[in-house]
Amino acid sequence: MIRPLGREDRGPLRDLVVATGVFTEDEVEIALELIDAVLDDPAQKDYIIRVYEEGGKAAGYYCVGPTPATEGTFDLYWVAVDPALHGRGIGRALDDHACALIRGMSGRLVIAETSSLPRYGPTREFYRRRGYTEIARITDYYRPGDDLVVYGKYLK
Repeated sequence: MIRPLGREDRGPLRDLVVATGVFTEDEVEIALELIDAVLDDPAQKDYIIRVYEEGGKAAGYYCVGPTPATEGTFDLYWVAVDPALHGRGIGRALDDHACALIRGMSGRLVIAETSSLPRYGPTREFYRRRGYTEIARITDYYRPGDDLVVYGKYLK
């Protein structure tokens, strides 16, 4: 089941993001900032978070939002799945849900940014399998040897 974020999800989602072993401490804090933005101000329109629930607990989530000053472009800020549940289609279900939600808001383009570091290889492969195309790369963006890789997917 995919449902809106609830206050009870904050701790489990933090644990899930940490458990992936991919994100830095700063990135975990950013994920929590976005979760808190949604929880603390439900009327805000910048971020939308949905949670994949399995067995009564958060098994994954995504965060999207409209890109400021664009028409129909959305950012996919986060998509994360409990590593113990990888390979079960949860990421695919979250991406399908996010794209349907974005289409329903007259969205036409989804942008996802990630790192070029080897530990993000499975993330980049996930985007490619889901129909995202690498549309830009900025060398040494995050730090020397760590490029920003930008993927895009046009929605039909």
